Amino acid sequence: MKAARTSRHPVDQVLPPGKLVVYGAQHVLAFYAGAVIVPILLASSIGLSTEQLIHLINADLFTCGIASIIQSVGFWKVGVKLPLLQGVTFTAVSPMIAIGLAAGGGTDGLLVIYGAVLVAGLVTFFIAPFFSRLIRFFPPVVTGSVITIIGLALLPVAAGDAVGGAGPDAAPMSGKNMAYALGTLALIVLIQRVFKGFMATIAVLAGLVVGTMVAWAFGDAHFGAVSDAAWVGVTQPFYFGWPKFSLAAIISMVVVMLITAVETTGDVFATGEIVEKRIGREDIAKALRADGLATTIGGIFNSFPYTCFAENVGLVRLTRVRSRWVVAAAGGIMILLGLLPKAGAIVAGIPHPVLGGAALAMFATVAVVGFQTLAKVDFNDHRNVVIVATSVGLAMYVTAQPQVAQAVPDWAEIIFGSGITLGSLTAIFLNLLFHHVGKDFGPAVAGQPGDSIRLDQVNKMSRQEFVDTFGELFQGPRWAVERAWELRPYADTHALRRSFQEALFSGSRDEQRELISSYPQLGSQFVADGLSGPASLRDQSDKGLTFLSDPDRDELATITEAYRERFGFPLVISVRDADSYARILEQGRVRLGNCENQEHAAALLEIAKIAGYRFDDYVSAANPIHSARSRWSSNR
Repeated sequence: MKAARTSRHPVDQVLPPGKLVVYGAQHVLAFYAGAVIVPILLASSIGLSTEQLIHLINADLFTCGIASIIQSVGFWKVGVKLPLLQGVTFTAVSPMIAIGLAAGGGTDGLLVIYGAVLVAGLVTFFIAPFFSRLIRFFPPVVTGSVITIIGLALLPVAAGDAVGGAGPDAAPMSGKNMAYALGTLALIVLIQRVFKGFMATIAVLAGLVVGTMVAWAFGDAHFGAVSDAAWVGVTQPFYFGWPKFSLAAIISMVVVMLITAVETTGDVFATGEIVEKRIGREDIAKALRADGLATTIGGIFNSFPYTCFAENVGLVRLTRVRSRWVVAAAGGIMILLGLLPKAGAIVAGIPHPVLGGAALAMFATVAVVGFQTLAKVDFNDHRNVVIVATSVGLAMYVTAQPQVAQAVPDWAEIIFGSGITLGSLTAIFLNLLFHHVGKDFGPAVAGQPGDSIRLDQVNKMSRQEFVDTFGELFQGPRWAVERAWELRPYADTHALRRSFQEALFSGSRDEQRELISSYPQLGSQFVADGLSGPASLRDQSDKGLTFLSDPDRDELATITEAYRERFGFPLVISVRDADSYARILEQGRVRLGNCENQEHAAALLEIAKIAGYRFDDYVSAANPIHSARSRWSSNR
């Protein structure tokens, strides 16, 4: 605890006890419905009694608490020490039902499930360091796709709760359920908008409490089960008997854990993005060891395979409370709930629509984290477009049409039964296919279709070839392009673009002044006639500066001539960034009032923007698909 207090990173900050309890309770409430759904589905499918189901729920909560503390607090090389709540993976539901039914259902089936869970947990624990070495196969195009898929694929679960619960026992669609769900969501948004500080961070908790109170007032929240529940319920190891071991069941569960490892990797990267902590290979290994240990404990204490819960990843992003000790507090609360069935019954009284309204915000927030990760992807490389589009498309296909799993062989149901599983595996496979199998030529960055110049060719160019290819990114002197050549090799298009920016700002003041002076006057006939080069013509024609009326041309000339007389160099503006011709005039008048040093810096920034647009023109010309996409976006 002392080390956590002295750490500077927000992840390791120990909050005051009151806040730990409140924030931890918020995590538990957001997590509760997802935590208990797996034992409910399993019990109803393999024929367990109500008494056995209650024990499964208590055992699940108890073990979830232990698993969350292991993952967030950590020890030795176990636990990633991030605010990651652990819960039973939905990926295991179908395989566990199949295993249980194949073993005869009831308690006999449950014992075979626990035997497979125990072995799969141990396998996961020991292969964790080997799996983590595959981290290079999880670039942003994969992790971003997986995180996005997790968020989008879970939205139907939230929607199912929002309408009153999914499944055969679901309540019929009603305006009242919709009002509860949308009212809870609206309250969460309102609190986030109006309040700051502590109140904003408990928006989800407040939404759940207020939503439940309103539903109770209208007779739609029921707490009758509280009086029937026992005060204390201690889960016993191997409560249902000693586990039984079946090779087929063990193999099936190991496959489940391998798939879950992919999901865990995505969640760890997502949380790392949120809390601004760099994730490395050892972090992935620690997280997977925690999954394996928690799953093994689950097999002992009558629970199931564990993974990081995506809804709570979204909650961390939504509340911006990054302390891992909050999740540890949530783990303690879950252990308490697992030991006090009455407390669990109170939480269970939260109506489905209220939970669904809160879950809509949290699951969508997970998808937003995926979007942020995908923003780092080089989409000039069309291979990445294919990877993201195909993986997300297949994930949504299975999510929207769950009956697809019935059309495949039994062994494939574990893959096609989950959009998260299918989409994640697709992203990994396509990344391997496009980026690791065969020679990687990189994206096309210059030239014309059929005769394009690809990134691997750029990395092999001589200085003169490089300057001849990219010289027109800047007007006049070529020193910036020559220095960008010295920054090879370029890992992707983003790195190539950055090299020109770094070279531009590394020049001496005299070099930069010479470069600025090479840019033509805005709106001049010289540019309109194409005498300053096709790049300048393309730049200035964007807002009509090459075909101005005589009064407009004279007005702009008055400003640009006054600017040159005051500063000794031309007024440089990235025309494509301007909203309109009027905005260009306004910007010119305002900049006349600045000092020379400020305008020197401003001109360099504008030149960097112009070079960026010209670079995009190079890429568009070389890549017809990218070009078509760019034209469509600009014409909308």
